[in-house]
Amino acid sequence: MGGRCAVARLVVSAAALAVGAGFLPGTAQAAGPATPGVSAPPPESAPDEAAASESGTFRSPAERTVRTALPGAGAKDASAQASADASNLELAMWADIRTARSVSFGVNLYNGAPVPHEVTIDWGDGTTHQATTNGGEILRDVRHTYPRPGDYTITVTATDSVNHVQAVNQLQFSTAGSFFVPHAPTRLLDTRAGTGAAKAKVGAYTPVRLKIAGSAKVPAGVAAVVLNVTVTNTTAAGHVSVYPSGRERPESSNLNYDAGQTVPNQVIVPVGKDGYTSLNPVRFVDTREGLGTARGQVAGQGTFDVQITGRSGIPAGATAVALNVTVTDPKQAGHLTVFPSGQTAPSTSNLNFTPGQTVANSVIVPVGTDGKINVRNGAWAGTDVIIDVVGYYGAGSKAAFTSTTPGIWKGAPWRLMDSRRLPAGSWPCLAGGYYPMDMDSMNRGDLPIEAYVLNLTVAGTTGAGHLSVAPDPYSMDAYRNGRPTPPPRPTTSALNWTAGKDISNLVQAKPGPDEIVDLWNQSTREVHYVVDWFGEYDAY
Repeated sequence: MGGRCAVARLVVSAAALAVGAGFLPGTAQAAGPATPGVSAPPPESAPDEAAASESGTFRSPAERTVRTALPGAGAKDASAQASADASNLELAMWADIRTARSVSFGVNLYNGAPVPHEVTIDWGDGTTHQATTNGGEILRDVRHTYPRPGDYTITVTATDSVNHVQAVNQLQFSTAGSFFVPHAPTRLLDTRAGTGAAKAKVGAYTPVRLKIAGSAKVPAGVAAVVLNVTVTNTTAAGHVSVYPSGRERPESSNLNYDAGQTVPNQVIVPVGKDGYTSLNPVRFVDTREGLGTARGQVAGQGTFDVQITGRSGIPAGATAVALNVTVTDPKQAGHLTVFPSGQTAPSTSNLNFTPGQTVANSVIVPVGTDGKINVRNGAWAGTDVIIDVVGYYGAGSKAAFTSTTPGIWKGAPWRLMDSRRLPAGSWPCLAGGYYPMDMDSMNRGDLPIEAYVLNLTVAGTTGAGHLSVAPDPYSMDAYRNGRPTPPPRPTTSALNWTAGKDISNLVQAKPGPDEIVDLWNQSTREVHYVVDWFGEYDAY
């Protein structure tokens, strides 16, 4: 985590994990062409596991090939096996990650005789792909989508019936998707107390290395972690970027702050253990109106519960829920904590506020056994609370998370848009208007995208307002060929701001049928948008 032009205290809490897991047999079928090509010498060796995870390509070198004589080769003695051993047929294999659960596979029949070979690709999930190609040629871009994220063994068998030789090689492949495991909110870093790092403010342009795996019962195989990052006691304006150790610091920011501010944001989103299902944002709680709980401000140190399951299509088996939580009109400074019902409130916070401030934050929280969550006001005076539900995790869910796509494997987070720096110059979103953001270029798989994980920043504000995010019912062609009637204005909010403040929040955005997400400027002044891509949920 790096800062800009300031020193500050950092507080980091973990809420959930994304970890690898085994696979479940299924019936997914291979898709895409099996394009032969001219054979070339295979790579001499495969990259190690770390290199594979960095490049997105898994390999099995030709020297791992095992050749055997076919039954009925003619000779009854060792001469048939000797003939097989003398064959030069080798299989060099590679697999490129495409989406959370899909692979683009290739095999080089190196040094094979120029006769037809029957090739069988066993994907390791109970399904196979058949192809015929000559020895010395390459099968390219054979596509397959796995039924679940996980680790798979791909086995290729090439049979040369003319020369009575069969060659076999195997490749270990891990999907980009991972499973969601709820984790009790736990404080991993607090530079005020010396937890997880030195007891001192973080200097300007100074990174802090935070150990995740092995801390607070986080397993060594963790693929991602859901963090709530809070900056406090800041001495100048700046921003914080959170990114994997060993990677270059991205240009994107996770949260922005001014001198003297306390600002939180959720920064990394996991996959649901059994997937994720997005919703059109639905307002579940508004204490100003008595929606979802008693009408009136939540008293200082007060707690209320919210029924989650059984509402707006959220099933009884939901294990966690994705929320956008907003505090408005607080009477004193404080914080809000969201946690599963049936548990004691943790010492962590989900968002912090000052008197009179309106502030929002993205929250993922496990659901209690009774289908409820609890919300606690950590201040000593009252505040209003608004909760919008944007999705849930559970056995009936229909998407898996990945933070990788072809071409930008090492680029997450990746800046999609900055209206301050468009090629044609500055192009702010007008007051009360909306910006239809075309996400189609990010969908490079064969399956639809359930939701995109974005970090949104509003900049250049000259008045108060809030941002809404919603799926757009139209296509980009409809906008190019004549502006359609604007979609219904959303009643939910994703982030709130005041004049002169740059505000960020992480959003799980459901696209419309043509991959368009609308950003609504719900204010009376124009603003600029900065959008960073952190991942996506690929549909099952």
